[in-house]
Amino acid sequence: MRNQHPRAQRLAYLGLSEHLGSTDKGATTEPMSEERRQKMDYSSAHHHDDDFDEDNPLGKPDVPNHVQDAIRTLIAWAGDDPDREGLRDTPKRVGRAWLEYCEGYKQDPAIHLSRVFEEVGGYDEIVLLKDIPFQSHCEHHLAPITGKAAIAYLPNKKVVGISKLARVLNGYAQRLQIQERLTAEVAKCIWDNLEPHGVAVVIEAQHGCMTGRGVRTPGVGMITSRVLGCFLEDQRSRKEVMSLMGY
Repeated sequence: MRNQHPRAQRLAYLGLSEHLGSTDKGATTEPMSEERRQKMDYSSAHHHDDDFDEDNPLGKPDVPNHVQDAIRTLIAWAGDDPDREGLRDTPKRVGRAWLEYCEGYKQDPAIHLSRVFEEVGGYDEIVLLKDIPFQSHCEHHLAPITGKAAIAYLPNKKVVGISKLARVLNGYAQRLQIQERLTAEVAKCIWDNLEPHGVAVVIEAQHGCMTGRGVRTPGVGMITSRVLGCFLEDQRSRKEVMSLMGY
C-alpha cells in the first residue's frame, strides 16, 4: 500500500476505488455506510493527496509519548487500568482534546479588533452583545468553566463587527483561567484596541471544580463584572448598561 499513489491510498482506506467516480452506465456501487461517508467527509476536508499517512488516515494531531505517558499515569493513579480496551486510546484522545481546549494560547485576541468601521451614521449609543456562551477551564483543578457573557462598549467614532466581541471572549476563554482574570482581560482588550468611551463586561458561569468535587453544589453560579471609562465614572451610564444586560 505504501507504494501506491496517495490518492489510491486514501481511497483504499475509505474502502473505495477509482472507478466509483465513473459515470459508466454499467458501473454499480453498494450503498455507502454512514461510517464510510464520515471518513470521506473528514478526509476531503483535511487532506491533500501528498499529505496522506496510512498510519494516521484522518490526519489528527500527533500526541507526543511523554504526554500520553502522563495521562496513563493519571488514569492508573485514579484507580483504573490504562491498558484495558476502553482506555487504550484515551491518552491520545485527551491530548488532542486539550489542544482544542487551549487553542487561545495560539492567538492574540486583539487581532479580531483590528478591522474597525467609522461610517456609523452618527451612532453614539451603547453597543451590546448578550448571552455569549463560552467554555473555559479552571487553572486550579483543570475543571470546566461554562457560562455566558455580556459585552458592551460606548463607541468613540468607530465600531467593530459584532461577532468580533465573541471571538475576543473565546480567545481568552480557551486558556487556563480564573473567571476574574477572564473578565478583566476581555474588558482591557476592547478598551485598548477600540478606544471607546466606556466598556462593560459581565460574566456568569458555573465551575466544575465546585459542582463536581469539593462542596459539590451544582446550580451555583458566579458573576463577575468589569467596567471602564464612562461606565465606571458615571453612575447613570453604568446603571443604563447594566439594565440593558439584565442586571
